[in-house]
Amino acid sequence: MLTAINPTTGETIGTYQEMTPAEIAGALEKARHAFQAWRRTGFNDRAALMKAASRVLMTNQSQYARTMAREMGKPVVGGRAEIEKCAWVCDHYAEHAPDMLQPEMIRSDARKSYVVFEPLGVILAIMPWNYPFWQVFRHAAPGLMAGNGLILKHASNVPGCALAIEDVFKQAGFPQNLFQNFLISSGRAKGLIEHPHISAVTLTGSKSAGQAVAARAGKMLKKTVLELGGSDPYIVLEDADLEKTVETCVASRLLNSGQSCIAAKRLVVVEKVLKPFEAMLVDQMQSKKMGDPLDEASEIGPQARADLRDNLHRQVARSIEMGARRLLGGEMPKGEGTFYPPTVLSGVEKGMPAYDEETFGPVAAIIPVKNEAEAIQTANDSAFGLGAAVFTRDAVRGERIAADDLEAGNCFVNAFVKSDPRLPFGGIKQSGYGRELSHYGIKEFVNIKTVYVQ
Repeated sequence: MLTAINPTTGETIGTYQEMTPAEIAGALEKARHAFQAWRRTGFNDRAALMKAASRVLMTNQSQYARTMAREMGKPVVGGRAEIEKCAWVCDHYAEHAPDMLQPEMIRSDARKSYVVFEPLGVILAIMPWNYPFWQVFRHAAPGLMAGNGLILKHASNVPGCALAIEDVFKQAGFPQNLFQNFLISSGRAKGLIEHPHISAVTLTGSKSAGQAVAARAGKMLKKTVLELGGSDPYIVLEDADLEKTVETCVASRLLNSGQSCIAAKRLVVVEKVLKPFEAMLVDQMQSKKMGDPLDEASEIGPQARADLRDNLHRQVARSIEMGARRLLGGEMPKGEGTFYPPTVLSGVEKGMPAYDEETFGPVAAIIPVKNEAEAIQTANDSAFGLGAAVFTRDAVRGERIAADDLEAGNCFVNAFVKSDPRLPFGGIKQSGYGRELSHYGIKEFVNIKTVYVQ
C-alpha cells in the first residue's frame, strides 16, 4: 500500500493499492505491443500528440500545482512554474526532435553510408518526488518523440502526481499503454529492471539508489542514465556584484524549499568580501516567507517528509558542533508540519556534514577562502559534480573558470544553475552519468545504427 501524507498537516490524503505481479506482467506485455506500433509512427503524428500534452498541462496548471503542494509541500507559485516548464519541454521536442534525429550521412568507402537513430524500446523511468512533474517530462518528452515507450515508477510519496501525469498523456490522445504509471514500492523496481520488456533505465535520485540501479541494470547489460545528488559550489570572487550575487544565491538555495539537486549549497566566498556577503545573505534569507504551500504568499513550504527534515537538522547540528558559526536558523520549529527555517552557516570546513554531504533543504553553507585559486580547489573538493557557478564582474575571467577549471556537468557564470530543454543536463563523479535534454538527451535512448551500402 502506498500512502500520500500532506507534509504541511501530517494528514493522510490518499492510500493506493500496489500492483500485483500479474498486473505488472500484463502491463509490460501491453507496453511492448504499444511500442512496436508507436515506433512506426511519423514525427508529425508524434509531435501533434506532444503538443496536445502541452495544452493539457497548461489547462490544468493550477490543479497540478495544488496536487504537488498537498503531496510534497511545493508552494503553488513554484508548482505552476514547474508545469509551465513541462509544457515548454513538450513543445520543444515536438518542434525539434525531427531535426535532432535526422539520418546522418557519412562518407566512407561504401557507395552510401549513414547513421540512423532508432528507438530502443520500453524505457523504465525511476523518478523522485522533489520535481514530481518536471523530472518525468524532461525524460518523457524526448523519449516518446524518439519512438520509445515509457514505464514510470515514481516516488512512493507522490502517487497522486504520478497518476495525474499518466492522465496527461491519456487526455492528449497518446496510444493506450504507451505511457504507464506503475504504483509499486521502490523495493520492487529491481524486478522491472530485469524484465525482458524493459530495454533501458533512467533514474533521478540519490547516490545509493543510483548505485543499486546501475548494478542491477549492468548485470542485465541494459543502458542507464543517472542524475544523482549534487553539492553545488557557488564561487564568489572579490570583484563580484554582491547585491546581484546574493540575490541569485538566495533564489537558488531556497528554490523548491531548498530541495533541489542543483541548489547553491556550498558558497565559496573570498575573504575580502566575506563580511558584507554574510550580512546581505542573512538579511535576504530571513526575509523569505515560510508557510502553507497553498498560500500564494508562501515562498518556502515544508520539507517533503519528516525523515528528510530530521536528517537535514542532523547535518546542521553536527556542523555547528564541529565549529561552524550559525548566523541564521538552525533550530527545529515547533508545531505541525515538517518545516525547516532558512539557515545560514559560516566558517564551514572540510569534515563537516555541511561541507562533505548534500544538504537537501534551505541551508546555506559559507566556506571562506583566500583567493581564486583556493576557491577553485575548494569548489572541486567534492564527491559530487552536478552544477557549479562563479560570480565576478569580469565575464572573461568567469568564463575561463567555468569552462576550464570547475569539475561539474553544468557550469554557470553570474547566474544560478538550472535545467533548460535547449541545453544538455547531467553530472560527473558521484552525481551520475549521461545527459538529459537537448539533442544529447534524446540520443541517450536510441540505437545509433550504421547503415552501409556497397
